[in-house]
Amino acid sequence: MRVPSPRVRLAQLGFREPSKAEACLAELPEALHGLVDECARSADPDTALQMLVRLERAGIDLGDVLDDAEARASLVRVLGGSLGIGEHLERHAEDLDVAARPAAPAEAATYRASMLEAVAAEDGATTMPRDRAVSAMRGRYRRHLTELVAWDLRLDDPADFVHVVSAALADLAAAALEAGLAIARSAARERFGADADRVRLAIIGMGKAGARELNYISDVDVIWVHEADDLEDPRATQVATLLARETAAACSQFQAAPPLWEVDSNLRPEGKDGALTRTLASHVAYYDRWAKSWEFQALLKARFLAGDEALGAAYEASVRSKVWESSSREGFVESVQRMRERVTEHIPADEVGRQLKLGPGGLRDVEFTVQLLQLVHGADDASLRQRGTLEALDALAARGTIGRADRLEFGAHYRFLRVLEHRIQFWRMRRTHLMPLGEDDLRRLARAARLADAEVLERQWQATRRAVRSLHERLFYRPLLGAMASLGHEDVRLSPEHAMRRLQASGYVDGKGALAHIGELTAGVSRRAQIQRLLLPVLLGWFAEGADPDMGLLAFRRLSEALGESPWFLRMLRDSPVAAQRLSHLLSSSRLIASLMERIPEAASWLDSDEQLRPRSEAALRDETAAVLARHHDPDAVRQALRSLRRREHLRIAMASALQRIDESAVGAALSGMAAALVDAAIRLHRPEGLELATITMGRTGGREIGFGSDIDVLHVARGEGDAIAAATAVIRRVQETLADPTLPFELDAGLRPEGRQGPLVRTIESYRAYYERWSEPWEAQALLRARPFAGDEGLAAELMAVIDERRYPRDFPASSVREVRRIKARVETERLPQNADRRRHLKLGDGALSDVEWLVQLLQLRHAGRLPSLRTPSTLEALAAAAREELLSDRDVEVLREAWQLATRIRNGLALARARTIDLLPVDRGELEAVARLVGMPSGSARDLEEHYLAATRRARRVFERRFYED
Repeated sequence: MRVPSPRVRLAQLGFREPSKAEACLAELPEALHGLVDECARSADPDTALQMLVRLERAGIDLGDVLDDAEARASLVRVLGGSLGIGEHLERHAEDLDVAARPAAPAEAATYRASMLEAVAAEDGATTMPRDRAVSAMRGRYRRHLTELVAWDLRLDDPADFVHVVSAALADLAAAALEAGLAIARSAARERFGADADRVRLAIIGMGKAGARELNYISDVDVIWVHEADDLEDPRATQVATLLARETAAACSQFQAAPPLWEVDSNLRPEGKDGALTRTLASHVAYYDRWAKSWEFQALLKARFLAGDEALGAAYEASVRSKVWESSSREGFVESVQRMRERVTEHIPADEVGRQLKLGPGGLRDVEFTVQLLQLVHGADDASLRQRGTLEALDALAARGTIGRADRLEFGAHYRFLRVLEHRIQFWRMRRTHLMPLGEDDLRRLARAARLADAEVLERQWQATRRAVRSLHERLFYRPLLGAMASLGHEDVRLSPEHAMRRLQASGYVDGKGALAHIGELTAGVSRRAQIQRLLLPVLLGWFAEGADPDMGLLAFRRLSEALGESPWFLRMLRDSPVAAQRLSHLLSSSRLIASLMERIPEAASWLDSDEQLRPRSEAALRDETAAVLARHHDPDAVRQALRSLRRREHLRIAMASALQRIDESAVGAALSGMAAALVDAAIRLHRPEGLELATITMGRTGGREIGFGSDIDVLHVARGEGDAIAAATAVIRRVQETLADPTLPFELDAGLRPEGRQGPLVRTIESYRAYYERWSEPWEAQALLRARPFAGDEGLAAELMAVIDERRYPRDFPASSVREVRRIKARVETERLPQNADRRRHLKLGDGALSDVEWLVQLLQLRHAGRLPSLRTPSTLEALAAAAREELLSDRDVEVLREAWQLATRIRNGLALARARTIDLLPVDRGELEAVARLVGMPSGSARDLEEHYLAATRRARRVFERRFYED
């Protein structure tokens, strides 16, 4: 019989690339050639063989493994089943023994003792230098992890033992946290001396860590709780906070040894905005007064992990009863159902069909369904109070809440999904919940899960998704749950006691004040009060979804009082849910809009029509101001009419922006057009006969890019008989007085004029020409780039623009002028940035923010607009597009710059809407960030996403700026 060639035999054994496998085999010593058959039985034969070559190249002696058949098989299974562990062994040959001869998962106490031994802990603290201790702790953790992967891969039916693996991973994480706390305790002693040992810290596991259902690569959700002996609260909190941060850093911080996983403390009271660690009493007070339904659901998994065991037990005992009382809260079941739907909604569209965890028919469907059943039925049945999903399923079936067939089906599907999740994660030791797409990846996953092939895997995965989704929909939305959650409790009504509990759970800060507002709105027998009583429960929920529910409720009360019995307002509230919800969103999110609506309550009628929310054109506003001037001859009456017009249109633009009816470009254009119409009207009001007067605007107004609260940068030019300059100066001062508004400040800023604030407020054409020809600096040419006619005499404005064009679009912009622009930019960054401001967060002058983008664009205009007419525009975005067309910037660079500029503009507008004043710093406070995120159109809970998006976008823009601004 013909003997097949080595390459053919390798192909027959299942190697994907037999030629490469043959080359690998040639590189191995003869003694290792027998491992080819073991490689063929692994999840990925090619990778297993390649890793053997890499171990051989690294000079690692495999002699001990070769002498033991079981050890050989185990090692090769690991090399073919986990590239991440294989690469770890390449760097840490000392762990080969546990990969080859893995023991079954250890007890929690064994893991704890091992991890503490690794950091040489004595009396609760490491005796090693910090970096060495962290490296030793992480190395020991990965040794245990290697052993667990090896044991997991040898199982014939991993689904039967997935709960054992998950529990071991949770115990190992707890042990790592214990070792991390020993490292932290040493740091605390160095900083706080004896006080460090007066503070007891307990680490409470949440989520999968608390339930002992942890993945191979997963965030470890924790809550920190501390108590102190004979130590003042502020000092104790300082010590406890350092302990918590240093413990988390030992596990998560990047250094020589790779981090283990992220320690996530966001499930603590008040989330990211709350204190990192609290006393037990503070935790209890929060859960008693403020916690929302989902927080009690999260507490279902709470379990002591590490630190002070007595304190951990006290925490568990204190919060346990609150979990099981939570189903009696009004609307509890509905809120949990909606939370599950929101999780699904936030999955990227291209990932929905691949999500093992969050997608329809995934792990979260099982977990949410089980938890809801527990919370609803566990109030009067202690047997259901289980942390783990599989244990809870057993308890629910034993009670008869679900059928035994459902329990078996749910359990089998859950185990299968967890097996896939584990194997996807430990392949590269990366956190992921996505099913792979490639055929080779699916084949490897199928073999690692002990399935026949990729086709069988795909078939079973899709069948599981369908079955789980069907079970979820049948049980999770079962009407019986809502009814049972309300048994034995008072009917839902707006009584003071009921309202207080509802308000406290929903985020109202001033409960007493809120109740007073509710009382005033619903008192009496008027038609208004009857409609308010009908609508207020709904409106209160909508206010609670805003950033500031108290502000929303107060503003709504004032609006209702101002409109009284107005038929249209009551009808809108009753008949237009869209308008009512829009009103709730605006009043609870924007201080600017709330304050203006108090003065212009009839603006509420716009909410029922997008057409009414559309900003009016500059031409329409000029017609209206002309009508005002024709109608009124008293300057005070004109002043009042123009002020009312501005407030009204400013409010309209603000409402349209906050409701995402217009974008930031439309906001800038609308505000600029409104300002131009008002200034033009005021000039016409005060200009005497025989005087020609024109105003040129500059800066962001020139580019039609201003935001809410921006000043208007201007130049004034005049011509006429007699002392025209004195007459025009008087007119401009009266214009400013006419347009002044204490409620909505309006300032004409002439600081960019020749000679700055030391120069005359108004000049003639000849004066401007003489100055620019003799004295102007490069920065003044730069400032003129965004100049355009604004108000007053059009002919005179055109003459001045001709003078300006000669300066801002030079045929040649010398190298000395380029250096001067760069020098001034550096000076601006140094001198104008507020002291102690984080330059990454400054929206105007920060890295990659508005100033960087605008200065880069303007330097390109100064250097090239003289020969490229397409660059002659005051608009930053139009100039960017032109730079791309002229190939001065790449399309990618333009996109990066545009994204950063638009985002910074959007956030500035959002801050002005939220706070009713101009703010140039991205907030650090999560509540403020959340308010801005809502106002720029992001969903609830997007504060962190907004922050990360901004910092990433501006970081990219800064790199483009530094590369292009300083190149010759």
